[in-house]
Amino acid sequence: MKKLALLVGLAASLGYNNAQAVDLNWAGDVRYRYQTEKTDDGNSATTDISRNRHRGRLRLGANAWINEELSAGVQIATDDVSSTQYWATNETTSRNQTFGNTFHASPVFLNEYFIDYHPAMLCGDVNVILGKRAVASTLIVVNDLVWDSDLTFEGATLQYGKDAAGKEKDGLSAVIGYYPLNELNNTTIVGSTNKYNDAYLFAAQASYKGEFSDINYQVGAAYYDYVNFDYNGMVLKGANNYSGKDFNIVELFGKVGGQLTDTLPWQINAQYAFNTATNDGVRYTAIDDSKRTSYLVEAKIGDAKQVGQWFTSAEYAYIERDAVTGFTDSDRNRGTQVDLKGIKLAAAYHLVQNLTLGLSYFRFQTISAPIPTTQILWVDASVKF
Repeated sequence: MKKLALLVGLAASLGYNNAQAVDLNWAGDVRYRYQTEKTDDGNSATTDISRNRHRGRLRLGANAWINEELSAGVQIATDDVSSTQYWATNETTSRNQTFGNTFHASPVFLNEYFIDYHPAMLCGDVNVILGKRAVASTLIVVNDLVWDSDLTFEGATLQYGKDAAGKEKDGLSAVIGYYPLNELNNTTIVGSTNKYNDAYLFAAQASYKGEFSDINYQVGAAYYDYVNFDYNGMVLKGANNYSGKDFNIVELFGKVGGQLTDTLPWQINAQYAFNTATNDGVRYTAIDDSKRTSYLVEAKIGDAKQVGQWFTSAEYAYIERDAVTGFTDSDRNRGTQVDLKGIKLAAAYHLVQNLTLGLSYFRFQTISAPIPTTQILWVDASVKF
């Protein structure tokens, strides 16, 4: 008790008694996954490549509402570590951790840390975000054709028409962002004349969200400019060498939805992304101009938000080799994130409060070599709190 009184007195003497009250909201989720994968070349005389593993994911964070104009957030998450170097991880686009490390303690990392300034004179319609934040709260996202859902963007973002939680309000929304990708101590000289400086991403988006005759809709467009991305050393799963390539991606996206019953919603969303960068015969010679298109279509019924509710969905994705980068979804084709086509089927059931059980099935092929076929099955148990 004396020690506590001493600490309180010390804090008061240092001026900490003037701290402002902060509204702190905690949130997290834990997921256990059984994942089985099989690659079949269609030849009964050869042995198929298969893998079975158990995986986990933890995310735990807090958002602080400091005053009417300022909020901040921080989150920790698991990640798969591929070496003794804590920063060398397998996947930029995943927070899963594969079990099997002989019961060692699981490492966690800072997944989010950001400042959100929203000037009162602009009625809360504008957010200035500085730091590292989840992609869906940073950009306008309807699915994972261009951006994997586990990404957390690093940099500076100016938003219009999003609330403090990162969700689009009705009407017009717009986003402009600058995100460093790779910092070099010194300018790296490639060859005798070309100089490649720090790599970064510039993003610009706009969308409109509304309702017509009980149908909710959102339509939008985006442009993503990768600057100095042709640096051999980007740590991206399945696609580490971008030498001789450039990406200036135009994305068109939209979704429509409504209610089949009071408790059963439906939704259809679609994305189209095209890389406008071309083979210039000088610096960007590794681009194949005939392989720059991608698209995704998904239909979903239900949302499993309440106990006893369920959802089911079906998705088709087609991604050519030079259409998008390795920041797209990392799960579809066993780590090969581009040059693929196939389906994803999913379903989930809300068993008890905050506990959801789910199944997901992937069947994908490489576009340039349709054989073999990759099949993946997830069995998930997820708890949110």
